Amino acid sequence: MNRYSSQMSLMVNSLLATSTLVVATARAADPVTAPAPAGSKAEALVVLPENCNTTDGMCLLPDKSFLISIPNFNDEKDPPMIMHITKDKKAEVFYTFPNPYPGLEEKLNRIRPMGISRAPDGNLYLADMQYMINPNQKSRLWKLVVKKDKVEKMVLVASGFGVANGTIVHDGYCYITESVLEEGSHPLTSAVLRFKLDEENVLLTTPLTKDPHIIATFKSNKNDWRFGADGIAFDSKGSLFVGLFGEGQIFKVELDKKGNFVSSKLFCESPGKLINCDGMSCDPKTDKLYVADSAANAVQSISPDGTIETLAQNEDVTDKTTGELDQPCEAMVRGDEVIVSNMDWPFPGMRNSKHTMPTVISVIRMKR
Repeated sequence: MNRYSSQMSLMVNSLLATSTLVVATARAADPVTAPAPAGSKAEALVVLPENCNTTDGMCLLPDKSFLISIPNFNDEKDPPMIMHITKDKKAEVFYTFPNPYPGLEEKLNRIRPMGISRAPDGNLYLADMQYMINPNQKSRLWKLVVKKDKVEKMVLVASGFGVANGTIVHDGYCYITESVLEEGSHPLTSAVLRFKLDEENVLLTTPLTKDPHIIATFKSNKNDWRFGADGIAFDSKGSLFVGLFGEGQIFKVELDKKGNFVSSKLFCESPGKLINCDGMSCDPKTDKLYVADSAANAVQSISPDGTIETLAQNEDVTDKTTGELDQPCEAMVRGDEVIVSNMDWPFPGMRNSKHTMPTVISVIRMKR
C-alpha cells in the first residue's frame, strides 16, 4: 500500500462509520445525484503548479490578494506550503514548511496546514491537522510571524488538539474549530476554542473536554462523516457562526462584550440540500454566509434570516481547468466574488469520485 492509500485508509476509518452507510444515506437523501438549481456558475480563477495537489484554507490580504494553505494530502511527495495568489492571478510560493519540521515527533513532523487566518499585525494563525496520522491529540495551532511579507519564524501557540481545523481572528483572539473533541463519542462532540493572540506553547488538557480554552461545544448525531465543528465566521454584529461538517447544520453563538459565551442555537439546516458545512465566510456588506458544501460539489449562500440558497453547484468534474467545483472546502468572499478552494480529496458518498490534476482555485461572480 502506498503512502496515499495508507493515509486515505486511516482517514476514512476515522471519519466514516462505514462506507456502505455513507453511500446509502446519500442516495436516500439524494444530495449527490440531483443538483439543485444554482444562481451562478463557478469558473477557473487560477491553475496551481504541479506540486500543489491538495488545497484547504484561505485568507484575504489587505491588497485583495490572498493566501491558500497547501497540505498536499493526495500525494505527500509534494511539500506542505502556503501559496500566494496575486491580484493579477499569479500563483507564487509564499512559504514552504521545513520538512521534516525540526524538533517534532517522527511521523508528526510534517506540518499539515488547514485553516489559515491573518491578524491585524500581519501574523498568520494556522491549523495543523495530524488526525489522520494519530487521532490522539496530536494536532496543533501555529503562529507564523510575518515581517516584510516574509515568514520570519513559526511559533507554537497550542498543541493537543484532536482535529485542528478552521481558524478566524477576531477582536484580539484566534478562534479555532476542533472537529473531534472527544474521540469515539456518540453523539460526536466537537468545539470551538479561543486563544489570545500572544499565547504561546499551550499544552491542552487531557481529556481535551476539560480545557478552559473551550468556549462552545456541539453534538453531531449523523455517522456519515464524523467531523463536527468545521467552518467558522463572524458577522458584522459580532455573532459567531459555526458549521458542523457531517451534520449539515450551522449554529449561531452569541458572546458578550468581553467575549464570554452567552448562548448557542441552531441557525439553519436543510436536509438533502445543505449536506456538509465546510469552510465558510461572511460577506460584510450583507451578512450573508457563503459555505463550501463538499459532498454536494456546491457553495451555499445563507441569508441573515437563515434562508439557504444554492449559489453554484455542478456534477463530478471531468475537466478541472473549467473551474467547476471539485469537493469545495472553503468559500471566501472577496468583494463581489466568492473564491473557492477545491480540496479534491474524495471520500465515499461524495459527488467527487476521484482525485485528478491540475489543482484549480475557482471563482463565482455574485449577482448584486
